[in-house]
Order: sequence, then structure tokens, then C-alpha cells
Amino acid sequence: MTSNADIQARRVSAVPRGVSTMLPVFAARAQGAEMWDAEGKRYIDFAGGIAVLNTGHNHPTIKAAVAAQLDNFSHTCFQVMPYESYISLAEKLNELVPIDGDCQTLFVTTGAEAVENAVKIARAKTGRPGVIAFGGGFHGRTMLGMALTGKVVPYKVGFGPFVSEVYHATYPNPYRGISVADALASLEALFKSDVDPLRVAAIICEPVQGEGGFVIAPPEFLQGLRAICDKYGILLIIDEIQTGFARTGKMFAVEYAGISPDLMTMAKSLAGGFPLSAVTGRKDVMDAANPGGLGGTYGGSPIACAAGLAVLKVIEEENLVARAQEIGELMVGRLTAMQSRNSLSCIGDVRALGAMVAMELVKDRDSRTPDADLTRALVAKAAERGLVILSCGTYGNVIRFLCPLVASNELINEGMDILESILEELTAA
Repeated sequence: MTSNADIQARRVSAVPRGVSTMLPVFAARAQGAEMWDAEGKRYIDFAGGIAVLNTGHNHPTIKAAVAAQLDNFSHTCFQVMPYESYISLAEKLNELVPIDGDCQTLFVTTGAEAVENAVKIARAKTGRPGVIAFGGGFHGRTMLGMALTGKVVPYKVGFGPFVSEVYHATYPNPYRGISVADALASLEALFKSDVDPLRVAAIICEPVQGEGGFVIAPPEFLQGLRAICDKYGILLIIDEIQTGFARTGKMFAVEYAGISPDLMTMAKSLAGGFPLSAVTGRKDVMDAANPGGLGGTYGGSPIACAAGLAVLKVIEEENLVARAQEIGELMVGRLTAMQSRNSLSCIGDVRALGAMVAMELVKDRDSRTPDADLTRALVAKAAERGLVILSCGTYGNVIRFLCPLVASNELINEGMDILESILEELTAA
């Protein structure tokens, strides 16, 4: 049997350190919400491949759809000889998104590609160059993606200069004392000090910041963005790459705000682990780009499109939107019970939208000083005990929970038991 240590030694030699890996263990197989490493050790998966596996590992419906597609063909390039599955999946997304009017969808491969293309489309439609994003936001590791991302370490260090005409406003964060009014005022301040609003093509915003710490945008903030965009003729891009496809207890998180975006970017759980991303928007906006201006050799892979159609079927048949609410309630209940104990005063905040759940770790609740060291120790110890969790946040002090929505209550409670015992040990020490 090949050991994790042997593979790690090869990894250090063969793969650059810039491609960081959280754990020095290597996956051998996975099913549902469980994984097994190269040495046969079992892990409960509370990471979901960073929100990619809402339908779980190796879902039989998705496997069957992919196998059937492989029997037919694996690739033609949609721009050379198109195929119906691309169109069928586009039709379904056009119906699902909360965008008013007729919609169209473009498929590409990664979330960063979706973001890049959304900005291209917005610039083509408006004839304007500027784009506004938010501090703490994450939109990818491409040059434009990094420019839009509102977090320097580790994403931007050493990679500049970045794309011009990108500006950052403040994102609301009640736990850190930033109100909706503060955040909206920061936009108007940008228009006074940095950019004429009539030069801005788009505002791009995550309805829940992912890498930024699972900070949830209040509905009135997104409603305020919609009003500002309408006032100045700016297009609103909602980035649902991490929040989409039932994770938040609705198909898309922006539905909580009751607004209609102009464009939406999607990826991650769209295809159950297969590389696929999408830009969906109003038809008059999407059609602004000239023929040949959009696309990509692998964009809308027939295998990924088959998987995407199966994912939507699973979400509907297994009622995963409602299941996300149940999982969120279970996890929040466990975390708030821990938070109420004096021995776990390190839990400063617990927040969730559906099954997009986070706890923020602090050195003390009064000062709310972030405790990144405790967060790192918790992630490492959890893996040793067979639980995979992720950290995030501008200060590196947030644990985010992204377990597959097919996980049972029994499995979730087993994972939370592990988390609780380790947190007790670390704080006692």
C-alpha cells in the first residue's frame, strides 16, 4: 500500500508550492459525505471540495449520466459541432435564475472564467470600462479575478500589476461593525473620489462572501445595490459561484433579497464535481458580445453538461433546497450550544444561510480579536481525527462548513462531536 507520506514526498518534488494543499493526506475513494485516504482512513467531509459537492461524492444519478455521455462522445467543442445537452442545460438555468425577462446562458469551465466573461459582456453592453467589487470578496486567480478579489494574502502577493479600472467598496459586516448604510455610503464615496459612475460597467457582488468568511449580505444591501445600479445605468453581477444550487436553502442566495440581477455567475456545485461554470443574464445583455467574442475550447464540456442536468434532477427529486435548511438548523443548533458554554468563549459568532454555516473564532468575545492560530490548529486536529473542515475569512479565523447536502443527520452529528471535543481540548490547553 502506498502511504500518504510517500505521495507527499512526490508531491513536494513534482508540484509547485504555490498550489497549496491543506492536508498531507491523499484521497483514494469517496462516497456521499465520506472520503477514504491512500491508507484507508475514513474522513467525514465538511468541505465538499469547497462547495462543489452539494449532491455528494459519486452520486449514482450523476455517475450514470456521465457514463451514458461517455458512450456517445467526450468532446467536439461546442463552437465546432454543438450538442443538445449544452442547450438543454442552458434552458433549465434560464428558467431557474431569478432574473426578470428572457435569459441566455454561456458555459465555460471555471468560476474565474465565468467572472471574466461576465465582465466582458457588461463592458460590451454598456461601452464602459469600470468595475466595482468589494473588500473581502473573492472572484478567482486570473489577472482580472485577482484584481476584483478584495483580499491580498495569499491571492495577490507578488502578482501585480493588475487590470486597471477596478475599484473596491466596503461590504457590510455587522459582527465587525460595518452596517448596510456604511457599505452603501462607501459606494457613493467611490463615485466622489475615484470613478465617475457613468464610467462603471458593472458592480459584482457575492450574496454571501465565501473566502471572505461567510459574511452574509443583508437583503437591504443587495436591494440598495440594485437601486444604485438603476440610478447610474450600471449592470449588477451577482456571483453565485459558491452560494448556488441549493446550498443556502434556496436555489440561489440572491433570492432572499427579492431582486433581479442583470448577470449571474455560477460554477462549483453546478456539475457535481465536473468542471463547468456559467454566466446567465438578460438576453439583451448577453447578446451584446459579437460572434466569436465568447466561448472556449472546453467550455460547456458534454460530459459536464450531462452531469449538470443530472445535478438539477437530484436537487429536485431529493428536495435538497429544503434539506439545506434542515442541515443549517442542525449545525447552528450544535454551534450555538457550544458557544453558550463559558469554556468555549472562543466562538465569537455563528452565522448561516441555509447550509452555508460558519463560526468565527476570537481570542475574547469583548474585543473580538481574531484567533487565526486556534483556527489553524482546529483544522489540523480535526483532520487527524477524521473530519475535514475549511478555514476562511479576511483574518483567517473563520471555520466554514460545506458538507454535502446528502449527508445524514447521524453523520453530521458525528462530525460535530469531533469538532466539539477538539475545540474543548484546544481551549483547555
